[in-house]
Amino acid sequence: MSVELLARIQFALTVGFHYLYPPLSIGLGVLIVCLEGRWFFSQDPLYRRLSEFWTRIFGLTFAVGVATGIVMEFEFGTNWASYSRFVGDVFGSPLAAEGVFAFFLESIFLGVLLFGRGRVTPRFYLASSVLVALGAHLSAFWIIVANSWQQTPAGFHIVGEGLKARAEITDFWAMVFNPSTLDRYSHVLGGAWMTGAFFMVSVSAYYLLRKRHEDGAKASLKTGLALAALASILQLGTGHVSAITVAKHQPAKLAAFEGLYETRTWAPLYAFGWVDAKNERVIGLPVPGLLSLLVHFDPRVPVTGLREIPAQDRPPVNFVFQTYHIMIGLGMLMIGLSAAGLFFWWRGSLFEQRWLLRAYLPSFLLPQIANQTGWISAEVGRQPWIVYNLLRTSQGFSKTVGASEILFSLILFALLYALIFILFAMTLWNKIEHGPDEATQEPTWT
Repeated sequence: MSVELLARIQFALTVGFHYLYPPLSIGLGVLIVCLEGRWFFSQDPLYRRLSEFWTRIFGLTFAVGVATGIVMEFEFGTNWASYSRFVGDVFGSPLAAEGVFAFFLESIFLGVLLFGRGRVTPRFYLASSVLVALGAHLSAFWIIVANSWQQTPAGFHIVGEGLKARAEITDFWAMVFNPSTLDRYSHVLGGAWMTGAFFMVSVSAYYLLRKRHEDGAKASLKTGLALAALASILQLGTGHVSAITVAKHQPAKLAAFEGLYETRTWAPLYAFGWVDAKNERVIGLPVPGLLSLLVHFDPRVPVTGLREIPAQDRPPVNFVFQTYHIMIGLGMLMIGLSAAGLFFWWRGSLFEQRWLLRAYLPSFLLPQIANQTGWISAEVGRQPWIVYNLLRTSQGFSKTVGASEILFSLILFALLYALIFILFAMTLWNKIEHGPDEATQEPTWT
């Protein structure tokens, strides 16, 4: 395999493995605020125990996320030196802001959550939970700023020529709020909230089916289900707005999402299908006109097809098509699971629906898979550009690193990540099996 392909595979492995953890911690951060708020205002010790239990899981997830995220920064310098040289002046600002304004905020007040119970006032403890959640959300914002700039570059100019060319910021706020930042950030947050929510729903269903920690499981199930329903519906709106932005700024990506080769009015949206790239057609179930309607709010307005794009500038269509439709399908499934839960909650029989509780057991996997396939479709859909219309992926990798060196590190990372995941899963399972602590003596504050 070529150096470029190996470098891409290694970075995909690194990012994909890391991205298992930040969405979970972001979603759990919101839920911990909800539980801690219920404890603060009701003084019901059940919610205090639940807050402490989920905070311990948050701490584990945060630690693994930090450890796996550091590696990516080294890969920029080792495997993607030409890319780093080109974007370094732009990426330095958001990545520095993420460390200074987000990571430190989250990590400092996470220490309060983990070790400060009984040592600080309940009000300060509640405020700490809010600041931890805020730090996680700010961290995601600055990372999305950097990534979105690759998709829709703005607020810069090019300095130098040839191999010495690099992007330099001319308008910081135009760079931060480039055309896709807010759309993509809101969509990522929705996915993160769903990840934390369905994880809480899954664990709660496990306890209820095993008839353990039932009071806490019922409270956690309702809390997680409420956020899951809200986030699932929000994802429809944010995904729609994001697709409109893609249609405007990255028409090749949108055409790959739906396997659209011919620019046409009444462009179809496929429920599922398979792209026959050789014959430039999709074999599947189309809904005529729906793509034009969703993108332009008028089925008579044409949508740009891939034949308008030079062949060398097209992404791998079928791969992008399949990952995109997997994400959409899982999103609709999660809406259905959330709606079913809300219906039986309204009917007062949620906890008696054992079939639904069994369906919730593996539901924690759904947002994780949707997050991964969504990112894959977004990143592969940008190809062959590593910075859209400015720098090709083939121009971004390091010219002095050999294929054998990358292959060795790729195998090493794969083995190391497998070990980390096994240790994480074992530790997480031990915490879940232990469950929330029993009631303890409450601290008295004056």
